[in-house]
Amino acid sequence: MCGIIGYIGSETACKVLANGLRRLEYRGYDSVGIALMDKEEGLFVRKRQGKLIELESVVNKENLAAYHIGIGHTRWATHGEPNEINAHPHTDCALEIALVHNGIVENYAVLKEALKSAGHVFVSDTDTEVLVHMIEHYHKELPLINSVIEALERVEGTYAIAVVSAKEPNKIVAVRKGSPLVLGISEHGTIIASDTNAIMEYTRKVVYLNDGEVIEAKNDSFNIYDIDLNHIGKKVEAIDWDIAAIEKGDFEHYMLKEIFEQQSTVQDSFRGRIIPELGNARLDGLALTDEEISNIQRIIFIACGTSWHAGLIGEYLIEEYARIPVEVEYASEFRYRKPVLCKGDLVIVISQSGETADTLAALREAKARGIKIMGITNVVGSTIARESDGGLYIHAGSEIGVASTKAFTSQLTVIVLLTIFLARRREMTPQEGSAIISELESIPGKIKTILDDETVIEIAKIFKDSKNFIYLGRGAQFPIALEGALKLKEISYIHAEGYPAAEMKHGPIALIDENMPVVFIALKDDIYKKVINNMQEVRARKGKIIAIATEGDTEIYDHADYVIYVPATLSILSPLLTVVPLQLLAYHVAVMKGCDVDRPRNLAKSVTVE
Repeated sequence: MCGIIGYIGSETACKVLANGLRRLEYRGYDSVGIALMDKEEGLFVRKRQGKLIELESVVNKENLAAYHIGIGHTRWATHGEPNEINAHPHTDCALEIALVHNGIVENYAVLKEALKSAGHVFVSDTDTEVLVHMIEHYHKELPLINSVIEALERVEGTYAIAVVSAKEPNKIVAVRKGSPLVLGISEHGTIIASDTNAIMEYTRKVVYLNDGEVIEAKNDSFNIYDIDLNHIGKKVEAIDWDIAAIEKGDFEHYMLKEIFEQQSTVQDSFRGRIIPELGNARLDGLALTDEEISNIQRIIFIACGTSWHAGLIGEYLIEEYARIPVEVEYASEFRYRKPVLCKGDLVIVISQSGETADTLAALREAKARGIKIMGITNVVGSTIARESDGGLYIHAGSEIGVASTKAFTSQLTVIVLLTIFLARRREMTPQEGSAIISELESIPGKIKTILDDETVIEIAKIFKDSKNFIYLGRGAQFPIALEGALKLKEISYIHAEGYPAAEMKHGPIALIDENMPVVFIALKDDIYKKVINNMQEVRARKGKIIAIATEGDTEIYDHADYVIYVPATLSILSPLLTVVPLQLLAYHVAVMKGCDVDRPRNLAKSVTVE
């Protein structure tokens, strides 16, 4: 989950690296470092614990104009605590080679003992340091690119690495396996990075690397090889995101900006995909034949975190409207429990980044068994997008805030479209489909109504010092309860749990007292009275009730202490609305507590290691 960047060209390397690291800091911010290379000056390395600003305060005092080659790293710690010694780049014994790494070396302990026996001296607690010493071992006799390949052949695990050497000071070598890597081609040089955010400021022309591909970048050229050093011709693609998408604009935090962007990103997710007159959706990206669609016997959603919650909602919607059995799996558990996969199964993997390590591993497991794979992701050119048989982009634009918001509602929008698409091939009539699509077109305006209501700010002031929260919902609102609790945990560090409302009396009710805020999603729907009964159970035990209720529902005040209204809509679309006030509640509570909402402790945006 670390961010890596490399640059070689005519610009001052330090400036390009710093700008790129700033764009990558959402991938990790425990520590940061750069290594610069110059034929005359040699290797220059600086590392600091903490965020990029800590490094910049030191580097800005140096005269680094002579350096036009360098690599940089912003870390999310796995092996070894976050400190300056464990920060990347790591160097060899002779201080001639520097390396940055995103991933995990699983057999590092064995390699480390062998290298120590051969006389190598280690200074950090990281798994990464074995890589640079392995390269040093081979680089005594071999060119840098061969040394990197030989070293990696002994490595078990995942990696995206970039390496520089004083013996070959005019190049960067980079390789990927299981961790993302993209190459940017600009007029003034070549940039190698973990994702396109670090590149967009300088170029829109990129090449996406596959596993086992090696970059050798020089001052005026680059080549891409396979692991056997056969030259590979790669397609140059264009990034279609605007640089403004990765700026905060007038907002205090990226997270708040992204919450407010949902009134447009939801629309972007269904734009061009709806056929109102037919009550249907156009999903060309599925890449399934009519026969394959008709033969779907079961759908399996595989995802992690917030994307898993989107999959849970997909289970409710597709089973109710399309009448296809659905299961939802944690990607991290899927391939370790020997799952039963059958002919007629369709696996749908959901990942905002398209690089989530567990989800990608589950995809490959299912694909190896001959199962059709569909990906729902946000990033064009991502590994999941490229390795799926078909898929749907959510078109949410770049999401920088670590706690996902707009990507979640865009995922839900695409799942609604998929539900309509499948249901129309079964029992849903054109009139029913048209009614859903017509209401879907009104959702962006209804999100704006929620965003304009400041009630949630006043409630956040009251409960910002609470130690625990419980979130409760029924049906498709149960996953929204899970998502609301997750958001609060992620950015405010308040313990929160989500449950189906009826499950409260099977254990969690023991936690209810006068200090426990309980958030109920209590819409005016078929199970409204059941939820009211659950609210009474909490009220009888003096819990403080916050209700997410349907606009115009005055009865709710007889049962709740505080009410946040959302506009009325169809039940299939209601999760798109009910999640928004929960995102805002988490955001405002965290800000009032003084938390860094865009960079919450211990978290990183893209989980690219298992």
